[in-house]
Amino acid sequence: MKAKVKRMRGVITSLAAGVTTAMIGAGARAEELMGQPTPGGMGLQPAASPLKHSAIFFHDAVLLPIITVISLFVLGLLIWVTVRYNKRANPVPAKWSHNTAIEIAWTLVPVLILVVIAVFSFRLLFQYNDMPKPDLTVKATGYQWYWGYEYPDQKVAEITSTMLPEDELAARGLPHSLYRLAATEPMVVPVNKVVRVQITAVDVIHSFALPAFGLKTDAMPGRLNETWFKAEKVGTYYGQCSELCGVDHAFMPIEIKVVSQPEFDAWVASKAPPPAPAEAPAEGAAPAATPALTPTAAPAAPAAGPAPAAKL
Repeated sequence: MKAKVKRMRGVITSLAAGVTTAMIGAGARAEELMGQPTPGGMGLQPAASPLKHSAIFFHDAVLLPIITVISLFVLGLLIWVTVRYNKRANPVPAKWSHNTAIEIAWTLVPVLILVVIAVFSFRLLFQYNDMPKPDLTVKATGYQWYWGYEYPDQKVAEITSTMLPEDELAARGLPHSLYRLAATEPMVVPVNKVVRVQITAVDVIHSFALPAFGLKTDAMPGRLNETWFKAEKVGTYYGQCSELCGVDHAFMPIEIKVVSQPEFDAWVASKAPPPAPAEAPAEGAAPAATPALTPTAAPAAPAAGPAPAAKL
């Protein structure tokens, strides 16, 4: 008997060690693959903005414990009813039809649970809605099937961002795992700055979604939706259109590149339109007359004396 117990303890210890190693490995891969899908990941993508930190807290600290307790409670009830009230254990069924106390309990307890969830849910919704003063505005426009990014504050005209072709990944030094995630022109933003994203569409409904920042806002024709984020780490982050928008829905990725402020300023300078050249005078037109200098006034001539007398 003791030998069996020891073997069971050994099996449990090995399983626990395996689970711990898997979780540590998943965490390490998640940090290594920051901003993109993580193979074998057990949870949400690691957060890189305040909104995503709040969303992860709501998911992990509020929803998961409540769901786990409810699931275990319902499972326990099912097992208890199955074992205690089957035909063999309870050949004569009860004759009562209701229980007032139980009915009140199963009405009030779910209401209280939903109230607790609502408190944290409203806090998260208000955080999404109450945007701090933005440092930068980017307008993202969805097309079939690509994105356009415009920087009105920096006078940068719309930049077309399409999916990077598969044969160009190696040329840019990117792994093949980024196929359908990497874009030809990423959205470039400075780190630790509040970025306001104004989102719309031209043709059909799209959805601007980037998991690491907690973004997911519909892009609707004729409507200007708005969200915000504040990237905490320099790096490249990936998302995709999350609204079925046509045959090439899976081929319109979202890539956001977070850089330092000097790098962002240099990027803006590279995208700004060149200064307009001075207009040449039309052929045959007379050159503009050079304004004459105002001459200095000559000194006044002395007053004339009396005329000499005429000689006889």
